[in-house]
Amino acid sequence: MADRRLWVPTEVNVDAPSAARVYDYLLGGSYNFAADREFARKAISIHPGLPMVCRENRSFLRRAVRHCVANGITQFLDIGSGLPTSGNVHEVAPEARVVYVDNEPVAVAHSRMMLKDSDRAAIVHADLRDPDTILNAPETRRLLDFDQPVGLLIVAVLHFVLDTDLVKTVLARYREQLAPGSFLVLSHGTLEQQAPSAKAIQDLYNRSPNKVITRTKQECIELMDGFDLVEPGVVFTPLWRPESLAEKPERPEDAGWYGMAGRLL
Repeated sequence: MADRRLWVPTEVNVDAPSAARVYDYLLGGSYNFAADREFARKAISIHPGLPMVCRENRSFLRRAVRHCVANGITQFLDIGSGLPTSGNVHEVAPEARVVYVDNEPVAVAHSRMMLKDSDRAAIVHADLRDPDTILNAPETRRLLDFDQPVGLLIVAVLHFVLDTDLVKTVLARYREQLAPGSFLVLSHGTLEQQAPSAKAIQDLYNRSPNKVITRTKQECIELMDGFDLVEPGVVFTPLWRPESLAEKPERPEDAGWYGMAGRLL
């Protein structure tokens, strides 16, 4: 039996790697187990830049949240929020109301512990593919007013949904609920301009329970249907509105994921 902490739900299989917990490990977090660490170390041995990919994605999320706040957003729905590593939305935007959503029990359990004293943030245990459960959850109804603009964050999630038609249907359902002025923020893995080791990482994930799909820039643009893309459009995450030259790596394409945001007019 792998290591298990007292607060971990008993139904969680800590002997199988979880995408959320592997991501936590790659970001330097501690909410992961031996199976997650073994999988992550194997992935790093194939593609040593993988921790950088995750860090750049996290930096993109923070910049996108600040951009939303600067444009009047005071409430966020963060779907696929993962484990509460440093720089979560309620830390970047402390005056905002935030509903986190994840289907990973460890992420939900720890988030509930972290947010138990907060009256401005909550966690919902649900799946991206079940919009009605998310939109009608008591926590969502309590904290979010869908008559006002919302920042909808779906960051580093959609590459785990293999059915592109389903992705588009689900995004359309969320879009229907959003008021004009709302933002959609996405990031997504791609193989465009990537080293062969990136394809090897995809193959590794696809031999695990955490199967993934990569999509092209054009396919990512299509996912933003109904939203007016914010400049600079769909770009590798370090190129999305960097706040300093120091943030921009020499080879931004090595970040491996596209970042994008759009506003509902």
